[in-house]
Amino acid sequence: MVSETRAEVFAPAPHQEAGLHRAIDWRGAFWIASGVPALVMISIGGMGAAAGKLAFLVWAISVLMGFFQAYSYAEIAGLFANKSGGAAVYGAAAWLRYSKLIAPLSVWCNWYAWTPVLSLGCTIAAGYILNAIAPIPTFTANSPEVVAWLHSAANAAVIDGKSAEEAAKLAIAAVTQVHTPLLRSLTLVNFSFFGFVNVEIGSTFFIGAALMLMAFAIQHRGILGTARVQMWIGLLVIVPMLIVGLVPFFNGSVHANNFVPLVPPVGNWSNGGWTQFLGALFIAGWSTYAFETAVCYTREFKNPAVDTKKSIVRAGLLCVVLYSLVAATFQGYLGLEGMTAPGIVDGTGVAAAMGQMVGAGSTFVTHLLEMMMVLALILAIMMAMAGSSRTLYQGGVDGWLPKYLSHVNEHGAPTRAMWTDLIFNLGLLSFASSDTNAYYFILAISNVGYMIFIFLNLQSVWIHRIDSPNIPRPYRTPNWLVAFNVLLGFFNLLLMGAGAKVWGNPNSLWYGIGFGLLILPVFFFRHYIQDKGKFPDHMLMDLDLKSQDLGERRAGLLPYLALALGVAVILFGHYYFQLPPA
Repeated sequence: MVSETRAEVFAPAPHQEAGLHRAIDWRGAFWIASGVPALVMISIGGMGAAAGKLAFLVWAISVLMGFFQAYSYAEIAGLFANKSGGAAVYGAAAWLRYSKLIAPLSVWCNWYAWTPVLSLGCTIAAGYILNAIAPIPTFTANSPEVVAWLHSAANAAVIDGKSAEEAAKLAIAAVTQVHTPLLRSLTLVNFSFFGFVNVEIGSTFFIGAALMLMAFAIQHRGILGTARVQMWIGLLVIVPMLIVGLVPFFNGSVHANNFVPLVPPVGNWSNGGWTQFLGALFIAGWSTYAFETAVCYTREFKNPAVDTKKSIVRAGLLCVVLYSLVAATFQGYLGLEGMTAPGIVDGTGVAAAMGQMVGAGSTFVTHLLEMMMVLALILAIMMAMAGSSRTLYQGGVDGWLPKYLSHVNEHGAPTRAMWTDLIFNLGLLSFASSDTNAYYFILAISNVGYMIFIFLNLQSVWIHRIDSPNIPRPYRTPNWLVAFNVLLGFFNLLLMGAGAKVWGNPNSLWYGIGFGLLILPVFFFRHYIQDKGKFPDHMLMDLDLKSQDLGERRAGLLPYLALALGVAVILFGHYYFQLPPA
């Protein structure tokens, strides 16, 4: 199935005035992708609830899978020195010969997998900011306010017949509500969205929106300015994360009994236990595979032949180290009960936990780590906007998404794609800020798209080799690793079929697939109405193809067989693996 290619290396691509600017090397892409480790904070609590004591193992397995997959992306990215937008764009070119619909599906799924990082990251960051400027007060049964409430004649009827403990709980809840700052309870709009999730526009929404606008303003200056800002924020985030990952192993805070027994939360390796484990691997991939964003900037590399592989491999090594360390220390210190505490699950208590791990609860250290967490989330937000907007941009350039997305400003920033990202995520932010269920529901739906994209792109490597054997490849993945990654593509579909139901809604798989199919009317509008059924002449120039000549289908029926087998794997996973009884 694999053909040999010429051992040639691309020369550095010339600077082009139109479109994106060639302004960074692999270091710039590395620093932009340095926001990926922060994603572990978004779902580390949910992972504890889904995987139990297997959580540390799930993170380690998942990030290693992502690292193997990165080598396939490095090869296909090297084929396209003149495209941006990431592996989805490079892989889509392989599928175009076989279906006009599969290619844009790859791009669309990659975008809607990435873009929710903005809204989810802003939700947690807004929570930290609110905790800093308007903290919810803490009362105990002995607090003067609680004692006064219990002795007030106005409250006698409320606590009549209640035990002392029950009365104290009622008093604490009432006093907390009275003394909670108005900013915490500010809500302008609150309603149910077709019974799926609640829509809430309040203080969290407005703070999150302000963070998005800040990320937009920074990236408006172009990729070089973005990379420079990311580098400084990245240093302020990566160093503390390394400290958090290492110090607990030396100060005796990590306890071995928090890692055993190696069984799912249900307590055994039954069908339900395997479903929980596969569901945990499913959601972990949304975070651990994400450093593939390092190849989103091929069109902006000064020397794409060299920078492409360096950026993704180095970003991958960073993620392997940080994900493995941080996940292990959190679990070793907190244990299962601590991992599933509300503040860890919703993300807002992660910094306080880190303060206990490395600073013995020092208020100063905890505040520093809270600042680090906000910076880490801003890093992830900026990374997501940079990568997902370039996916939209390249889709507009190549004829898959509406033309307006192909615009860039004088700094080479795809501003219309960035505005599209921002507006879409303001809608998601109104969901994600309402409750934890909505948060994980969005995460599960977006990850369905991500797994579809992963599968299509891991298959595209061998399709490109068969159909375009003589196109120079600056980096060629070893054949055994191509084959292994092909199998990982199918395994990811199994995770999707079995595991999507674990998060937020039992029908998350079908909602995610349904959202993926929204590309059909979008693509039909662009291709058949705007472009009159023809693709832009430049779309496949990197493959030495012009105009409407998509090239010979040398792979024959193999791509269609791969798709059919993929569908079968999804259906098997969904119907065979079931959640344990409630």
